[in-house]
Amino acid sequence: MADTLSVRSEDRALLDQASVQSLLQAVGGALRVTDGGEVEVVSEEALRGEGIDRLVRAAVFGDEAERNTARWLIGEAGRRVGIAPASIHDLYAARGRGEVHGFTVPAMNIRAASYDTGRALFAAARDLKVGALICEIARSEIGYTDQRPAEYVAVLTAAAIREGWSGPLFVQGDHFQLNAKKYKADPDAEMRAVKDLIKEALHAGFYNIDVDTSTLVDLSQDGLDAQQHTNYRLSAELTAYVRHYQPEGVTVSIGGEIGEVGTENSTPEELR
Repeated sequence: MADTLSVRSEDRALLDQASVQSLLQAVGGALRVTDGGEVEVVSEEALRGEGIDRLVRAAVFGDEAERNTARWLIGEAGRRVGIAPASIHDLYAARGRGEVHGFTVPAMNIRAASYDTGRALFAAARDLKVGALICEIARSEIGYTDQRPAEYVAVLTAAAIREGWSGPLFVQGDHFQLNAKKYKADPDAEMRAVKDLIKEALHAGFYNIDVDTSTLVDLSQDGLDAQQHTNYRLSAELTAYVRHYQPEGVTVSIGGEIGEVGTENSTPEELR
């Protein structure tokens, strides 16, 4: 997959390309790549200044080699300063057991001017000493903003670095939704499209996925089970797909949907 968060650190041919060498030289005061392919932060101050600005520009607007290298450098630099993609699953489970309490977790759809918006978000989180927050983008938003998952994770990591925020980076695929019209025309193709997006997102660091097949709820059917049958069957299939491809050691937080936002609230019976 060309559009990935990282490049292989041993891929010396890529690191030797002219555009990549130019990028590495431009950020040399902030970080460097060792002969063994490890990323070292030379100066956190320089990294949080022009260094990260230069990297995020390359991660979005560079040529393919430059983009991939910049995304890799941002990801590795983030880990060096305490920022890495994470699943919120364990925190939610602890909340459910009553082990933690007294807070909510805001989830924000950052989709326009994502670097600048992310900077504002993480600056506020830093100043307010916010721990858990979620940055999310929907399948539809990925499409109309042309922000693939690898770009999105890199940009948000860069924004957190720039503002001096550190902690687990909860990035969520919001409403990875089946299009009802496309599903009716070709069920296999529409399921494959969502599965491909899930796999791409997991590879990029989306460790929180909102599976949404609620567009297929059929209220013309008699009884809740019949109305929700396609929804829960396909939700289960996509959940199994996430579990199959989630990285080793990560339990992805998975959400589901009962129905679309409308004029009536969902009920406990529908949930069950």
